Amino acid sequence: MALIVQKYGGTSVGSIERIRNVAERVAKFKMLGHQVVVVVSAMSGETNRLIALAKEIHKEPDPRELDVLVSTGEQVTIALLAMALKDLGLKARSFTGWQVPLRTDDVHTKARIEHIDDQAMRAALDSGHVVVVAGFQGVDAAGNITTLGRGGSDTTGVALAAALKADECQIYTDVDGVYTTDPRIVPEARRLPTITFEEMLELASLGSKVLQIRSVEFAGKYKVKLRVLSSFEDEGEGTLITFEDESMEQPIISGIAFNRDEAKLTVLGVPDKPGIAATILGAVADANIDVDMIVQNVGANNTTDFTFTVHRGEFKKAMEVLNRVKTEIGAREVSGDDKIAKVSLVGVGMRTHAGVASKMFRTLAAENINMQMISTSEIKISVVVEDKYMELAVRALHQAFDLDKAPAA
Repeated sequence: MALIVQKYGGTSVGSIERIRNVAERVAKFKMLGHQVVVVVSAMSGETNRLIALAKEIHKEPDPRELDVLVSTGEQVTIALLAMALKDLGLKARSFTGWQVPLRTDDVHTKARIEHIDDQAMRAALDSGHVVVVAGFQGVDAAGNITTLGRGGSDTTGVALAAALKADECQIYTDVDGVYTTDPRIVPEARRLPTITFEEMLELASLGSKVLQIRSVEFAGKYKVKLRVLSSFEDEGEGTLITFEDESMEQPIISGIAFNRDEAKLTVLGVPDKPGIAATILGAVADANIDVDMIVQNVGANNTTDFTFTVHRGEFKKAMEVLNRVKTEIGAREVSGDDKIAKVSLVGVGMRTHAGVASKMFRTLAAENINMQMISTSEIKISVVVEDKYMELAVRALHQAFDLDKAPAA
């Protein structure tokens, strides 16, 4: 008998029919003798609907009250799923985040988990119940309802698996695993049977939407065995996310991530002296804008050009900040481009294989795709290209690195 934590996203519980399907899937595991904890999101579209209602009252809703409002989405789902399980003849008990309780800090709308009390859940499991927990939410030390931010249900699932020392955490979604890239862009994309936490963390941070990045970080930190599966298919083992096995030969590249939500800003003619970069990025940080890639080039007459990328939705705000800073630092001008995309190769095999970067650059050059920025790490190479060339770049790289072919046994 195993203890399994299963998490189902909004599309998986998007209707009564789908909730019944989830109940039947859970029942199969329960009938095999396993203990099961189920974490669910709100029904698809419900969180957006609730936020829209709040914004009809006020453009910037009070964060505490917003958390009270949006947490009701998951409360609906846990009750309906518990009812569906009971309708199948199973014992089931629903828990909100504050009934677990899942303790968080007091940062509303993006709280972080501090502690989970597993006593009530274990008691319910030991008495034969399926435990159904609301994802995305918790409670702070003062008893206020908090939420973990978008995608927080994944984090709830992994955190409960860690607290309960579960045998496996299964993340059910609308895809049947992690692919070498998005099959909508490259139909030949291949599902990966396994991938390392390190690679999954990079893919999640670089634009892959399969798993929320905080959940991957949590799983890696607490060594939670994680598997991605489809809630719409009964067959298949999905993708197991695991720690790198040093005895196994890893593929050079495991996947290609891409992100259209990028914008590039450049401060030209910046005086080449200490503290300038800190002044520029400090002003950007003060405006609560996250910076991604950074490149600094030596210019003429003791000046440099300073370029960085931000989320496309922050482009206008970032340009306003830089135009204010320009005079302060004595820069010549500020330019920007919100028609760019980032394409990234990810693979732990890069550590032991030379020539990955040169092959990537040759492949893009053959397609006449210009690289505007380059960033590398031990297991990742990212380039910025014009938005209109992004899909071509992904397809060309997928073919060049033979990602459509399963590695030799």
